[in-house]
Amino acid sequence: MMSVKIVLGFAGCWVALIGPAALAGEAAVVAATIAETAAGLYRFDVTVRHQDSGWEHYADRWEVVAPDGRVLGVRTLLHPHVDEQPFTRSLSGVAIPAGVSRVILRAHDLVHEFGGREVSLRMPR
Repeated sequence: MMSVKIVLGFAGCWVALIGPAALAGEAAVVAATIAETAAGLYRFDVTVRHQDSGWEHYADRWEVVAPDGRVLGVRTLLHPHVDEQPFTRSLSGVAIPAGVSRVILRAHDLVHEFGGREVSLRMPR
């Protein structure tokens, strides 16, 4: 959770001071590849960049999403990557329905949730 402290400034203006956990920004997908591993099953290699600051603020997952918003796969990230940026993790065995021609890769962090850079990939069919 983001910590925010509000203080009264000059001329009645409000100033928000944001705690250090919020300064890491949103998790961003900076690269991604896809490969078919079996009929209708795919492997995704996704590179995420996020200024992980510790257990309170880190990129905790990335998702494979269909254009209609259906989440087709989730790669959970179990710990912060403070000293490994950007980092690449894989997810295999993702079933992609035949009618889906493109997927979106998006990353999530504990404070900002979604909102960073996403990558759209065309399915290799």
